[in-house]
Amino acid sequence: MWPPFEPGYRKLMASGELGQRAARAATMLSECRLCPRDCRADRAGGKTGFCRTARLARVSASFSHHGEERSLSGTKGSGTIFFSGCSLGCVFCQNWETSARADGREVSEEELATDMLELERRGCHNINLVTPGHVVPQILEALVIAAGKGLNLPLVFNTGGYDLPETLRLLDGVVDIYMPDLKFMDASPARRYCRAADYPERAQAAILEMHRQVGPLRFGPDGLARRGLLVRHLVMPGRANESGEAMRWLAREVSPDTYVNIMAQYHPAHEVGTTDAKGRRRHKALDKRPTNEEVEGAFRAARAAGLYRFDVPLY
Repeated sequence: MWPPFEPGYRKLMASGELGQRAARAATMLSECRLCPRDCRADRAGGKTGFCRTARLARVSASFSHHGEERSLSGTKGSGTIFFSGCSLGCVFCQNWETSARADGREVSEEELATDMLELERRGCHNINLVTPGHVVPQILEALVIAAGKGLNLPLVFNTGGYDLPETLRLLDGVVDIYMPDLKFMDASPARRYCRAADYPERAQAAILEMHRQVGPLRFGPDGLARRGLLVRHLVMPGRANESGEAMRWLAREVSPDTYVNIMAQYHPAHEVGTTDAKGRRRHKALDKRPTNEEVEGAFRAARAAGLYRFDVPLY
């Protein structure tokens, strides 16, 4: 007999801890240090830092998403909220209008809570927060309101992986499913393609903290994800060795039980393939799709490392 599922944040709401976390997180906006950029912008006072977000969160879209992993989308969709702005600067971002240009509407905590509750009303299986690291205080504030009005869905933290363990600890017991990217394992491409040379060490530390909180991904009797860690790795052209290194690190340092989505849908976007002032093509090495052999090689490397839990390949 499967016990009824209860999101972790409901327990924290009942004890008053959720409200205390929200208040503590909000104080961090005055001299923002929520992400590794550590830009110390006075976001509470209306200033913006690297993420181009001030006191209020910005939302570009909120809808039932049927294109996520099967265990999230199910039959009724994942209740996805896309936040504008980002702490990374990926030159290949496929959602660059939202991340780099920060297109979207400012929302109060009440409006964000309403979005969450509306997604639940539509029958979505979870609340899927996309690019949420720079708006953790706003999410916690909204969650206090939404949980107080009965929100009872798993909370998904869908992130590029450039997160701080200190910020993630505010979410211990709040987030049910962590879904980080593991993009790069080497500082040189991380600097060149994400404008963050420290991405590998930051992402690895963040993933270890996420795993400490929620453990390996677990499912309900309906096959939907309930709690745990799901790591995404985007296979990029010409970077097969790095894919192998990522898989070996996950198996060795996190767990062989780590659930991995090896993603094949990379395509040139944003700055890739554009030309500079001298007419030179930018980021030529990334201006193509990965080959089937490169994608299959990532799966082989994962299996050789001892990983065995995979989402369906998308190629």
